[in-house]
Amino acid sequence: MLELSFDDPDKLVTVAHALSTRARVDMLQLLSTRNMNIVEIAETLKLPVSTVANNVKILEAAKLINTELLPASRGAMKVCSRNYDDIRIAFNIEKTVPRAVLNTYEMEMPIGHYSDCEVHPTCGMANADGMIVREDEPASFYHPKHVGAQIIWLRKGYLEYLLPLEVPPKARIDAVELSMEMCSEAPNYDNNWPSDITVWMNGVEIGTWTSPGDFGDRRGRLNPSWWADWSTQYGLLKTWRIDRKWATLDMERISDVTIGDLKLMQRPNIRLRVGVKPDAVHQGGMNLFGRQFGDYEQDIVLKVYYAADQIESENESGGS
Repeated sequence: MLELSFDDPDKLVTVAHALSTRARVDMLQLLSTRNMNIVEIAETLKLPVSTVANNVKILEAAKLINTELLPASRGAMKVCSRNYDDIRIAFNIEKTVPRAVLNTYEMEMPIGHYSDCEVHPTCGMANADGMIVREDEPASFYHPKHVGAQIIWLRKGYLEYLLPLEVPPKARIDAVELSMEMCSEAPNYDNNWPSDITVWMNGVEIGTWTSPGDFGDRRGRLNPSWWADWSTQYGLLKTWRIDRKWATLDMERISDVTIGDLKLMQRPNIRLRVGVKPDAVHQGGMNLFGRQFGDYEQDIVLKVYYAADQIESENESGGS
């Protein structure tokens, strides 16, 4: 049995993140029957091998599974086995940490509610009923109808959002998490189409994820029936986290940016920008998925972890 408590919050967050998607829960359930390699898992769950490999890394980082490289007919194969049958989380906060550090502010921003953008073709947006604007016309991105978008794509440029930050004025923010489903933007689709997608918060560059492709080998689980089979179908759910030590992407360190660098308590919102830089090595565009497209029923999800009984100045120190 794996025992978790607030005595080790980093471990608790890591395991909770590993259990936060249906795909990874399905993989753990599958591994309860026997050990399997990545290809076998992908075939059984009808997922791309790249998606399974990415989720295996997250489960492995949380120590929920073990992996072993074994000889195969061509090279080696990674065989996965489950570590635990039970996980127990102790919420006895009186014996661990003060209640104040357990506060979480969470909000979900619809992907169509961007406040600014710079867009170059190929570009467009749609919702569950059909196309919202004419494709490949950047000027249409300023039409009021953009607020209803459930999938947005662009080859170059960025989308910028103002996310409200509703925490007490003297709160000490310990960490910020941001998750969204995304992938590259290729003509129709191309699973091998890398793109360097960067995230900024309050003007600070958090880090860049190289999306491996624009995924279309199967239909997205949430896509409406009118959406063509030969178009982009789904993305990968990516989670950025910034705390008092550094910034991570899917629990792997991506930069030395800390909470202090973001100056969060100096404004009532967080300015989020997502896009492809003009000098990016891989300028493969971006698809951003809302609740009614892709594989994950969510828009842009923001979580802020804070202690309400701390002085505001601690947020600007950047120390740990």
